[in-house]
Amino acid sequence: MNWKKLLHRQAEDAYRATEGLLRLVDDDKLGWKPESGSNWLTTGQLLKHLTGACGAMCRGFVTADWGLPPEPSQDLEEAVDMLPPAERFPAVGSVAEAERELAADKRVALEMIERTDEKDLWERRTSAPWDPTERTLGEWLTESIEHLVSHKAQLYYYLKLQGVDVNTGHLWGI
Repeated sequence: MNWKKLLHRQAEDAYRATEGLLRLVDDDKLGWKPESGSNWLTTGQLLKHLTGACGAMCRGFVTADWGLPPEPSQDLEEAVDMLPPAERFPAVGSVAEAERELAADKRVALEMIERTDEKDLWERRTSAPWDPTERTLGEWLTESIEHLVSHKAQLYYYLKLQGVDVNTGHLWGI
């Protein structure tokens, strides 16, 4: 297996599908969120989160620069408990802003994948600020892409709930 080729293909696929879904979002729906339950992000907040869901994580894992002050490690459960409530998440002001920020995130993700080498992807062990579990760099970069994929799926269902005519092809970028 060639990590770099796999990661590059997975990232390209995830971003292509996400870009397609973004084109279906209406600026008038940025304040929309599901009615049932609680602690939902608005569509604008979800788009903002999508625009940094992968590239920033890849940069952190590849360069070890998370842009955060050093803090003691904590377990995953504690880190999840520290997440702010949905209403405190930032939002984009427009779909065009989200498209620009997603394009920038994609450039960062692909650049970080390109900066790696196969040996590091297989052997370099690292952890995340929110999870002290050591994994290989290849595993962490895969999880970074999966983070984008998870929120892409969330956007797909937001669009469905808003009445947008989306199908499985939209979800997969086909």
